[in-house]
Amino acid sequence: MKPVQLKIMAAVLGLTLVTALAFGQAAVRPSGFGHRGGGFGNMLGKMGDYLDLSDAQRTQMKAIMSKEKPTIKPLMQQLAQGHQQMRQLEEASTFDESRVRALAAQQSQTMAELMVQKARIKSEMMQVLTADQKTKLTAFEARQQARFQRHFGQAPAGSTGTPANQ
Repeated sequence: MKPVQLKIMAAVLGLTLVTALAFGQAAVRPSGFGHRGGGFGNMLGKMGDYLDLSDAQRTQMKAIMSKEKPTIKPLMQQLAQGHQQMRQLEEASTFDESRVRALAAQQSQTMAELMVQKARIKSEMMQVLTADQKTKLTAFEARQQARFQRHFGQAPAGSTGTPANQ
């Protein structure tokens, strides 16, 4: 897989995490990673537990997500609609390349806007974290990136090709 494709996939995965946080409604602190209920509503709880967020930090994170939800939600809906339209074009009896290209261009613009929103949200959330929490998050993200790259058959830069300890 090409490095550009890997970056796009990594961005999509990162965006998925931020979207999960943005749509989360973790009103109570769940008891660890095995908490029943799962889904997006549990994401802040899981990551909050992992980073050992204080109640004040959780409140700040929820405020950031609440503030950004009106911006993210319509973009996610646009992506979902575009995905459905692409599926219809793929399943049509005749292939209309110009319509597929137009839809792909529209989807890439929406994805670009979501990536900008994700970066802004993450930047705001990073300001809430302590130095130790930032370090822990950076290490977590590096492990996730390495796992992603191994899954798609490309070792991370600087890797010797052996699986990393997790």
